[in-house]
Amino acid sequence: MPKYIKLTETRSTNTYLKRMAGLLPGGTVIYTYRQTAGRGQKGNSWESEDGKNLSFSMLLKRPCIEVKQQFYISEGVALAVAQMLSQHTSGIKIKWPNDVYYHDSKMCGILIENSLGAHGGIDYSVAGVGININQEHFKSDAPNPISLRNVTGRDHDLEQLLHDVCERIERLCDFSQATPATLKALHESFLGMLYRNDGQLHDWELPDGTQFQAKITGVAPDGMLSLERADGTAASYAFKQVKHVINQVTL
Repeated sequence: MPKYIKLTETRSTNTYLKRMAGLLPGGTVIYTYRQTAGRGQKGNSWESEDGKNLSFSMLLKRPCIEVKQQFYISEGVALAVAQMLSQHTSGIKIKWPNDVYYHDSKMCGILIENSLGAHGGIDYSVAGVGININQEHFKSDAPNPISLRNVTGRDHDLEQLLHDVCERIERLCDFSQATPATLKALHESFLGMLYRNDGQLHDWELPDGTQFQAKITGVAPDGMLSLERADGTAASYAFKQVKHVINQVTL
């Protein structure tokens, strides 16, 4: 079972847990209801109103997965969040690589940071998760934020949701008995909840601003996204090499 440590306040649960990783057992969860400098992918910030949302990081030690397969960790964490939220509302999807969305609005951001050991494998992973739960209004210019309360119209018990999602993460990211069949099942579950993985053409954008239409044809174990354009041409992309084009949503 996860082991929980609550902080009154911290700049970033990921930063705190990485600093303490050598002293703490696997399964440790650092959480706070006041995170003052939460981090997202590629240095992006994460807005979270005090006492309203879940901000936590979970330590996964020696996750028993090869470095080239590390995206399975991301899949497991994203699936755990998506499955937990799906207990409270429909319309939950995982937007590649690991954001969790309610239709076209972002409800959760995830930051996975892996540390490699001298043995050449993953020594530990820190899974940082921020989930919008009871916040009603968002002040930042982040695109299309939404909370579980915005969707359901009621507040939710933060501690209960924290325990639910962390137990799911621990279970889905336990690769100690992993086989090709269990990894395939995890990957297929991820693909089944993947945002816009519906065989239809959707709008995408390259870093230079070029937009095109393509459908998702797969995600590789290393996280590379495969897209096929209307003319049949196909290509694979790493994170930040392509992004969804999503219209602004007004709550």
